Amino acid sequence: MFSPAARKPHLAAAPSQGRNHPDSPSTPLDETRPSFLSSASVPGRPATGTPAPWSSRLSVLARIPIVKAAEKGGSCKQIQPVYVGEFPQVVRNAQASLLKKGFDNSLVAGGMDKETSLAWIICDTQLFIWSYLSGTVPKNCFVLELPSSVVGDRIVGMKYAHGRNWMLCAVRWDVSSKKVFEQCNSAGIILCNQETGAVVYWPDIYSESLNVPIVSLTEPQLKESDISARHERYQSFIVSAIPGSSQECIALACQSTGGLFLFKCSPSGIHCQMVFHNVLAGNSNSSSQMNELCARTLVWHPQYTSSDDSGRQFFLLTDYEIQCWNIFFIPNINVQKLWSHEVVGNDGHLGIKKDLAGQKQIWLLDMQLDDRGKEFTILVATSCKDRVSSSNYIQYSLLTMQYKPGCSTKTSWSANERLLEKKAPLQTVIPKARVEDRGYLFSTRIRVGGKPSGSVIILSGDGTATVTSYWKGSSRLYQFDLPWDGGKVLDASVLPSIDDSEEGAWVVLTEKAGVWAIPEKAVLLGGVEPPERSLSRMGSLNESVVDEEKKSQKTGLNTVPGRPGSEAWGSGDRHKVALVSKTAQDEEAEALLSHLFHEFLFSGEVQGVFEKLREKGAFLKEDETNIFARMSKSIVDTLAKHWTTTRGAELVASAVVSSLLLDKHQKHQKYLQFLALTRCHEELSSKQRRSMLIIMEHGEKLSSMIQLRELQNMLSQNRKYLSDSPSSHAQAEASGSLWNLIQLVGEKARRNTVLLMDRDNSEVFYTKVSDIEELFYCLSHHLEYVIGGGQPFIIQMQRACELSNACTTLIQAAMHYRDEHRNWYPSLEGLSSWNCQHVVRSGLWSLASLIMHLLKEVQAMDMSVEQEMWSQLEGLTDVLLDAYTSSITAKIECGEEHHGLVEEYCQRRDELLGSLYDLAKRLTELKYQESHLSEEDLERREAIFRELTEPLLLIAKRHEGYQTLWQLCYDLSDTGLLRTLMHESLGPKGGFSYFVFKQLMKSHQYSKLLRLGEEFQEELAIFLKEHKDLLWLHELYLKQFSSASETLHAVALSLDDGSPLMTEEEPEMVQINRSPSLADRRRLLNLSKIAAVAGKDKNFETKTRRIEADLQILKLQEEIVRHLPGDGKDINRPLPPGELIEVCLREASKDLCLKPFEVFAWTSSSFRRSNRSLLEECWKNAASQDDWIALIQVSTAEGWSDKVVLEVLRETVLYKASSWCYGPESQIYGGGFEEVMPLQKDDEFLSIKDESLSVEGILRQHKDFPDAGKLMLTAIMLAKVGDDAMVEEHMATDSR
Repeated sequence: MFSPAARKPHLAAAPSQGRNHPDSPSTPLDETRPSFLSSASVPGRPATGTPAPWSSRLSVLARIPIVKAAEKGGSCKQIQPVYVGEFPQVVRNAQASLLKKGFDNSLVAGGMDKETSLAWIICDTQLFIWSYLSGTVPKNCFVLELPSSVVGDRIVGMKYAHGRNWMLCAVRWDVSSKKVFEQCNSAGIILCNQETGAVVYWPDIYSESLNVPIVSLTEPQLKESDISARHERYQSFIVSAIPGSSQECIALACQSTGGLFLFKCSPSGIHCQMVFHNVLAGNSNSSSQMNELCARTLVWHPQYTSSDDSGRQFFLLTDYEIQCWNIFFIPNINVQKLWSHEVVGNDGHLGIKKDLAGQKQIWLLDMQLDDRGKEFTILVATSCKDRVSSSNYIQYSLLTMQYKPGCSTKTSWSANERLLEKKAPLQTVIPKARVEDRGYLFSTRIRVGGKPSGSVIILSGDGTATVTSYWKGSSRLYQFDLPWDGGKVLDASVLPSIDDSEEGAWVVLTEKAGVWAIPEKAVLLGGVEPPERSLSRMGSLNESVVDEEKKSQKTGLNTVPGRPGSEAWGSGDRHKVALVSKTAQDEEAEALLSHLFHEFLFSGEVQGVFEKLREKGAFLKEDETNIFARMSKSIVDTLAKHWTTTRGAELVASAVVSSLLLDKHQKHQKYLQFLALTRCHEELSSKQRRSMLIIMEHGEKLSSMIQLRELQNMLSQNRKYLSDSPSSHAQAEASGSLWNLIQLVGEKARRNTVLLMDRDNSEVFYTKVSDIEELFYCLSHHLEYVIGGGQPFIIQMQRACELSNACTTLIQAAMHYRDEHRNWYPSLEGLSSWNCQHVVRSGLWSLASLIMHLLKEVQAMDMSVEQEMWSQLEGLTDVLLDAYTSSITAKIECGEEHHGLVEEYCQRRDELLGSLYDLAKRLTELKYQESHLSEEDLERREAIFRELTEPLLLIAKRHEGYQTLWQLCYDLSDTGLLRTLMHESLGPKGGFSYFVFKQLMKSHQYSKLLRLGEEFQEELAIFLKEHKDLLWLHELYLKQFSSASETLHAVALSLDDGSPLMTEEEPEMVQINRSPSLADRRRLLNLSKIAAVAGKDKNFETKTRRIEADLQILKLQEEIVRHLPGDGKDINRPLPPGELIEVCLREASKDLCLKPFEVFAWTSSSFRRSNRSLLEECWKNAASQDDWIALIQVSTAEGWSDKVVLEVLRETVLYKASSWCYGPESQIYGGGFEEVMPLQKDDEFLSIKDESLSVEGILRQHKDFPDAGKLMLTAIMLAKVGDDAMVEEHMATDSR
């Protein structure tokens, strides 16, 4: 074997202690082992190896002071395996009985099942099964007698002939109810003998009626050509439950020669049949290298192939390929081959390239599939020949295959399609190993899925376990090995994680020494580069390596046998060396701090401490890596010396835990005093605020844990009292949710930190004080398990209240500590406390959500239960909302994105307060009914309601729960309270006042809204800026007449539909949103005019003229609308002047041809200037309204006088248009038309060069102008001078 280099210096044996066995592995001696282990009581025990289970547990390392651990080289302890559990006593008794009969355990079979977390051992004629998660000393062990028909001859010694040839599979029946770390409580066991083919089935070992074995000794039905398959050895064996059936499963077994057998097991019997005679048939050409055809391993796909669980895939590894098969359960069991992928072939990209130089044979030894069903890991052994020395050797490698993108979900494949590809190049585990026999090679197995991620454990045939991992471009190996008297490694599995997303540590079942775990840190720190060594216990191919190993053990040199020096390391290894040296520097500073603190505890001396620590770089790191924070963590997380796991639940029921937590609290207080007296507190508070906050948080968590322990004591006493009382068994049953949570958190910590696997769950929980957030994590992810989802609602309520009380107790204790020690804290600006973290908020919200759900499900409850639910939900709401506000504040101070968090906070706040409010109303009814009043007493009901909602009112005020405040005031009809809250609750956008205004606006209570404006004048004025149809009323109340006039003017001309106040609807019709008519808008303009006159500011005359003009435009619109056909009369919104003019032009009627000029007259000069082209179209339209050719013909034929001509021209549209725009009595707003378009081009506006910009120029473009141009010009000029001027001119003409 080979060993990590770090074990050598301080675990080496004394020079006088040699090896007791010539082939014994050279595991270094453990100094902590008691001396009696080397006595004659254990004959033949070598002096080296992993500590035996009866030695001191490795978790005591947590109690060793840091300085002492450093002095003894304690860092190497981190690379040792951890003792997890002893064999059950019945197994020890069976082993002792076997020894008395003169047999050792060399033929004992055993294994581990990952799905059920069961370990098993066959000793003598008994099968022992227990859970390897049940603690240090398992109490529950199933002892199953092997039927005599499968054991063999009863002659002593003959019955052990097939002792190690058993294969066992477990089928879990309670998969659907599997919860968190709850151990299996219903499973079937199938046992198969590789040599004889005998199969034994126990339908359910947890059931007394179903633990009777069912035996199958009959050979499967074979054809005559298959008779030779009867005596072949079974190579692999897998089992799967049949979906939808009860205690029925199928088992598949393959023979090395390719025979595939199916066993259908049920409580009524076992049916066996051969499915395929030879799964290797037809592919002999592909394996023509040097290998004989052979089937190796069967592996299930972790998931069913269809949603209805009608089928499942499995994979078969042969000596050259991977085969994929599918088995259908419905309607009849049917097995068919899907595809195959050649691993050993001519294409190296598809797998392993064969027939290379120096390559003699390739063996695919074993295969495993990951939990996702995506990656295949294959152990490969290659027989090679060194061309220089002509010596033979074997190279061990790992090949990882994966599905090509999109191929894992395909349902059909072509004949030659390749679905797999290499994930990475072939990973060499042992470059050159000794040549082993075929029996050793084919007994080698692998397991996948443990920590570190991607690591693989290799189980050799002679009982060793090697973990291989890939780190920074090279393979690293860690070998687990026990002394010869400790027995061999029987099997390995993965310690299941509490969370399915996380991988677990490796666990190993040994032959004599119980169950051990391999920590992730041990693999990373204790791993070595692949040596030229074998995986077996025998010596190396290179004998010089053995000599070098002996030399290094005698001299105690820190070197690795068969490994190049540091100068030959790659860049990745150099980085690791730098990392280790840096860690060593930190450990030196931490050791100094520990030494100085312990001196302070005994002598109170602090002279020169600050300078010594500064020289060692104690103030260089921040956050959790700071040595002061790490020292604080070690204080609060230290295991006590006299805590043991043999007392079980009695430990937590005693006062020991409380006293030890108090001792930690006192020591942490001394630590704070030490920091203050040495000026370290000042340095940390000013320059490393986060580290100082972490130290103070350790004190908070410790205080919280002490209070939680007191609560646990109280609940235990109550439970004891209830158990003695015959009254309420339900309440006694409901009092254990906190205990379940403690067990869950402790179990999670044990599995994540395997050094604590030999500790009780409750002990671990009360020890890992700094990880108190894990309690809230488990609440968030595993609340259903803790509460007991299958319990009645009333039981779930009581259990939820117990957890809620625990959570609020924790948080309140921490806040009390923070308040008492506020002068010790650094500035918290930009820092987020532990109770504000997402994991804590998530746990609290999960619990609060459950309580709210239970309140909805159960409408009628007892008064005491309702009050308890109210109290607990109120406490949860308080601490949860405080956590949100603190977290939001920290994010804002750091300038981080916080809008999503604010939105989540508001949503959950409203839901919590709403649920509390509903519960308050229910409680009010219950309390009122208990009064037994003969008559309705509304005042009594109101008093009860006010008393109940007083704490809710405080929470809602503090967290701006405006909906709850509004609902409370509304239901009480308390305007005084409403106005008080509006004055007190000021926040963004007006605070509660704005919310009240919004609610009144939504409910159309305009009078109440405006009445509030008497008291909240500025607030309502700001709010009504978005509601101008009400703003003018408030402005009139404030006597802001000019502002009211402007608001009314804007509302009247608004294109929106407006509010019902703009109409003359009755109050009961206020809900109908009818658009205001043009008459309504004119009334608003008249009000605007009155307000402008009342305001009398310096521009009020201009404002009134503009209002008059807009009134005229609205009047014109009414007239125009009356001339429009059909649906045009329904136009109520004010049309823009340009659109109104275009409507008239589109109609092209003589009735509307003059309206555009009136509209232009009441608009502004700027509008006329910007719409000159539209004005031109109006003049063209006016000129086309009269028949000028007919007019001139008639005048000529009849010989009209000038007077008659003038009278006829007055009736033309051109005359009327010119009179309206240019006549002496024209009414025009904002300047005359001459500024935009004069009548003639020779007028005073000589600068106008474009003829089309004058009316005369436009008329000249008319088609009738050449003939009737003089009449046209006369008409427009006649209108300009007016009728009076024409009369005077006519009289003057007559007199002459």
